[in-house]
Order: sequence, then C-alpha cells, then structure tokens
Amino acid sequence: MKRTNKKRKGFTLVEIMIVVLIIGILLAIAVPNFITARQNSRAQTIIATLKQVEAGKDQCAMDKGLTTGDTCADYTPYLKKWPPTWPVTGAFVDGAVGTDPTFKGKTADQWAADKNGL
Repeated sequence: MKRTNKKRKGFTLVEIMIVVLIIGILLAIAVPNFITARQNSRAQTIIATLKQVEAGKDQCAMDKGLTTGDTCADYTPYLKKWPPTWPVTGAFVDGAVGTDPTFKGKTADQWAADKNGL
C-alpha cells in the first residue's frame, strides 16, 4: 500500500473556539449600546413631536385670539405632519391652550429627563 502524505487544510478546534469567543465579547459590548441608542432615538422622536404639537397649539391660539384654558378645535394646519408617527404605542393628550401635550402621561421635558417607559 502506498502512503501519501497529504497535508490537511482547515482550522483546528482551538482556533474556531477563539474566534467564537472574540465574536461573543464584541456582541457583549455592542448589544447594550444598540439598545440604549434605540431608546434614545425613540425618546427624541416623542420629544420632537410633543414640541411640534405645542407650537402648533400656540400658533393656533395666536391666530384665533384664544387664551389659556381655551381649546383650539383644529391646529393640524400648523403642524408639519399629522397624524404624528409615534415610535411606541401609548396615549397622546394634546390638552388645552397653555397646557403641555403629553404622551403616556409625560410632557416633553419629563421625557427628556426620564426615558423609561419605552
């Protein structure tokens, strides 16, 4: 019988395990940062939309001569986009003139301070 000396090409088990370990470490670093970035993005969208609604109510009140506590029947022409697209589901309350609109019971300033609840 002839014996041929073939060199086997490929990776050893140790090399593959080291690669898997490195990928696991990189994922452990990247995934929490991705989750935080997504939460911040959602909060910024909510804050921007609430500020836009507040500005639209103020412009409506100025045009129609309304005072604090009055309701502006239709302030949608003063908004860039209506209905707004919320990044998560929740209750939106626009309120009367002079009151801050809320989403999930929080105003824009409260969302800026505390992003929990997304």
